[in-house]
Amino acid sequence: MKEKIEKLLQEAAEIHAEKMEQLEELRIKFMGRKGILQEMFQDFKNVPAEQKREVGVLLNQLKDKLQERLESLKQSLESEELPSDKTNDLTIPVRFDELGSRHPLSIVRSQICDIFSRIGYTVAEGPEIEDDWHLFSALNFAPDHPARDMQDTFFIETAPDILLRTHTSSVQIRMMEHTKPPIRMIFPGRVYRNEVISARAHCQFHQVEGLYIDKKVSFADLKQSLLYFTKEMFGSETKIRLRPSYFPFTEPSAEMDISCNICGGVGCNICKGSGWVEILGCGMVDPNVLSNCGIDPDEYSGFAFGMGIERIAMLKYQTNDIRLYFENDVRFLREFEAAL
Repeated sequence: MKEKIEKLLQEAAEIHAEKMEQLEELRIKFMGRKGILQEMFQDFKNVPAEQKREVGVLLNQLKDKLQERLESLKQSLESEELPSDKTNDLTIPVRFDELGSRHPLSIVRSQICDIFSRIGYTVAEGPEIEDDWHLFSALNFAPDHPARDMQDTFFIETAPDILLRTHTSSVQIRMMEHTKPPIRMIFPGRVYRNEVISARAHCQFHQVEGLYIDKKVSFADLKQSLLYFTKEMFGSETKIRLRPSYFPFTEPSAEMDISCNICGGVGCNICKGSGWVEILGCGMVDPNVLSNCGIDPDEYSGFAFGMGIERIAMLKYQTNDIRLYFENDVRFLREFEAAL
């Protein structure tokens, strides 16, 4: 197979076409679904293991060489087809290429990071494939906690201790292990959960979590930080409320609602008539979590919070189906061109 690839590499450099029809025939011959290159990729699985690396490199070189040669011929033929008497005609209409747009999730993520950066938060990221310690154990999850169940988490079959992260709290643990307080950071990233895909849920989504560790940090500091964020993101008239909740890694814990920005708190189908919409969970970092990361809970305290970027985007742009953010429908994405 190696000799065949080397022969094709030489042939690729000598490909020639005088018309676009001939070029299309060559493209189908080499790059088509039933072409030579596709057949070679199918045969690659039969290459002995000790030769796969070398043959794989050559195969990719062949693919790049063919693409480069075919594209070069296409550009050459297109320029030849342009009438010579029009090449210097300045009255020919200008070709306007359409500009792309930023994805709405990227826009919202940037806005969240920018808002928190104004009050001293820095951004940190971590791996999407995690181990049990950073994802669960260090965060005070009991061995029999439901979040460890296979129904919620994607585990690696050959390594039960390795899994796709279900939240970006694992990055908090990594930062606390290697950073001395004070710590003031946010952690944006993609997470994965074994959910049935619907208008309200997806098996992959994005989170932004925040962490502030220092001496004498209180729940009042948490509330004021979140109130500031809410007003910056949704408008100065937005109100918040905190409801008691439970998370293994915070104590006390709370869920935060904002006044519905669609009905103004009067009540609608989005807020289910209550006038409030939940957007995040938060609480004071449990002393056990601090101890697990080598931070003295008698000297330091802190708070953490976490929110779904899709959730924020759905409220901000008043969309009612999370799947829109993953389908790459150009009609939907064009609505965000003004945000460039």
